[in-house]
Amino acid sequence: MLDAQTRAKILADINNVYQTRKPLPLLTKTYPEIEIADAYAIQQEFIAQRIADGRRIKGYKVGLTSKAMQETMGSTEPDFSSMTDDLFVPEDTPLDMANFFHPMIEIEVAFVMKHALKGPGIQPVDVIRATDFVLPSIEIVDFRVGPGPGMTITDTVADLAACGAAVLGANPRRLDQLDLRTMRGEMVINGEVVQSGLAAAVLGNPVTAVAWLANKLGEFGVTFEPGDTILTGSFVRAMPVKAGDSVVARFDQGLGDVKTEFV
Repeated sequence: MLDAQTRAKILADINNVYQTRKPLPLLTKTYPEIEIADAYAIQQEFIAQRIADGRRIKGYKVGLTSKAMQETMGSTEPDFSSMTDDLFVPEDTPLDMANFFHPMIEIEVAFVMKHALKGPGIQPVDVIRATDFVLPSIEIVDFRVGPGPGMTITDTVADLAACGAAVLGANPRRLDQLDLRTMRGEMVINGEVVQSGLAAAVLGNPVTAVAWLANKLGEFGVTFEPGDTILTGSFVRAMPVKAGDSVVARFDQGLGDVKTEFV
């Protein structure tokens, strides 16, 4: 474990990345004694500072939802982060590359809550009852820490679970209009399909990812509130992007497309 002074220094260094434009070396290399509890404490303080600056929590993200990614990052469970309102942007909004460091994109189904939901004991059926609708989305994965060889879940958790932004589509579908287990999604960059996969890659069903997160956040006393948006994890491997790239996340079963471009 780290002491409070060291955690405060790491937080200040992460904040300073926005000025220097130089991501930090992996925290697990610089501070070998850092633990996952330290990382979540750093993340919580980062979010608390954003709220103090006038932002508000608008939703949450789940990452590392596949066993393969968990093993790569030295974890046995997903990671997560709160997301403030400024991290959500509407579809077809150009994204300025100057706002990112090492951006990569993922395609995801986003859940918008109708009713409050709080763990422990949340089951998928509770998520279904509490969900208003789902939306197509693109998550921009980004790194204020790393990335690099040997990166672990501790590095990403301290770094907002590597969240840079989320582009939300405006084509809502109710869960009873879909079979999420069989939903297929495609990642299209500059008109070429570069990745495709099934939503079942997300813990077997994205509904399960929302239930897991509700239970995990319940340990911190956090409740999903009506209107909160939950990013449930990517169908496919994250892909890098550069200025000039046009990106589309395309889903079947009527969920449709969401697009953006990097400028």
